[in-house]
Amino acid sequence: MIHFVGAGSGAPDLITLRGAGFLREADVIIYAGSLVNPELLQMAKENCEIHNSAKMTLEEVISVMKEAEAKGFSTVRLHTGDPCFYGAIREQMDFLDSLGIPYDYTPGVSSLCGAASALNLEYTLPDVSQTVIVTRMAGRTPVPEKESIESLAAHGATMVLFLSTGMLKELSEKLIEGGCRPDTPAAIVYKATWPDEEKYICTVSDLAGTAEKHHITKTALIIVGDVVTHSRYDRSKLYDPGFTTEYRMGTKEK
Repeated sequence: MIHFVGAGSGAPDLITLRGAGFLREADVIIYAGSLVNPELLQMAKENCEIHNSAKMTLEEVISVMKEAEAKGFSTVRLHTGDPCFYGAIREQMDFLDSLGIPYDYTPGVSSLCGAASALNLEYTLPDVSQTVIVTRMAGRTPVPEKESIESLAAHGATMVLFLSTGMLKELSEKLIEGGCRPDTPAAIVYKATWPDEEKYICTVSDLAGTAEKHHITKTALIIVGDVVTHSRYDRSKLYDPGFTTEYRMGTKEK
């Protein structure tokens, strides 16, 4: 069995109990060495075979999985955060399907959640933003033309951008071109939940300057929207004493 496991956003104790259990039982671990906290590998048993996928191709990863399966081994494919975001897991699963190798998937705490915790931020504030757009800049790998930063910025929703730290000047320009105010609040969160986490509040127009000032060139998440400063929002109806829910009668309706 191949277990795809989300490692969490950085702090080793943010892996799920299920994921930690698979790690401890694994005969083979293939981990995303560019971003997974190596402290997690301390959970591996003494004779576990460990591979760093940052140095491997897809075909090499599948070859290790195939060999482990032939030996009756349990394999953990350890991805950063939650691998449903930019984890390239579907192509691995398709390979495994073609080989008849069974697998499952244990979710993890995404860095977008880790970044929110670093900032004590709620992505969906009443009367501010109820939509979160998760995307990235086009770089060496493209994005679909219909998902350009400019077109997404036009919605005015909260935006969370992965894999874009090295292109912040261009990102600012595209956000503003799409309709973001230059003074729209923004945040840069470097290595959310890691011991060396850094976080900075700025504006869309000053993203590049803020990153340059603090020497941040990669491994950061960018958050854009008025929720960053949470200075103006409506109270949630869920806990409003005058609002009736399935579980209680609102005071205004008695």
